[in-house]
Amino acid sequence: MQIFREKDPLIKAIQKAKSEKNIVGLVPTMGALHEGHLSLVRNAFKESDLVVVSIFVNPTQFNNKEDLEKYPRNLEKDIELLEAEFPNIWVFTPTAEELYDNEILSENFDFEGLESVMEGKFRNGHFDGVGTVVKRLFQIVTPDKAFFGEKDFQQLQIIRKLTEKTGLPVEIVGCPILREDSGLARSSRNERLSSQNRKKAAFIYETLKNVNILFGTESANYITKWVENKFREHPFLELEYFEIADSRTLKKINEKEKGKNYRAFIAVYADEIRLIDNIALDN
Repeated sequence: MQIFREKDPLIKAIQKAKSEKNIVGLVPTMGALHEGHLSLVRNAFKESDLVVVSIFVNPTQFNNKEDLEKYPRNLEKDIELLEAEFPNIWVFTPTAEELYDNEILSENFDFEGLESVMEGKFRNGHFDGVGTVVKRLFQIVTPDKAFFGEKDFQQLQIIRKLTEKTGLPVEIVGCPILREDSGLARSSRNERLSSQNRKKAAFIYETLKNVNILFGTESANYITKWVENKFREHPFLELEYFEIADSRTLKKINEKEKGKNYRAFIAVYADEIRLIDNIALDN
């Protein structure tokens, strides 16, 4: 394992690795690593000779200062977890000042509407922050491939659009959502849930599975109202949004069309902890 805290030594090491024809894979993370992150790293090693994992809690993508402060951090544990399974991995753990050259500001991006729906509607400036940090990481690490989980599907589509718009030569690889035994999508935020509330939060995925069944016969409007009613009746979980959207454009749909792919997207509060999930819909 090699750990880099500054850009320049990492850039030089990657240039050397690339000169030896190594394919470089990047797994960007904000730490608090769990099995979902490890599955991304496994996928990266299948398709790359050298894998870099970045561990960086990015301040520019948080519109809620309290959420940034409460975001779980345990760098020592993260490194132990990676080293135990991936002894040859490279880890990049910069400070915000190092990554952003002392100017911790977001760029403004036009993602052609992908950024203004769902998460973008409820988290002002979030995807400018995501685009800024991912662009910086791509410029520093110069990966051939970058691996992202489909749990953050909107983010995945935005990063694909980022590479298209910037011309950065990175192949974006989407990886399946990894779930806990209960069906709850694995997330660093789950660590902030009590064991009892973690079980209750499994209702989110149960609902999405039922949505997929209903999608075979019912309209998107009917299903949306059905989901809203289910959460209205729930004593613990509070629905922030639910949408059925085109997988490519992320635009909310009213009617299904043959030949198009759709997904259901959801954001829910479990106490003050915000959880997101999504599911591909059979059409």
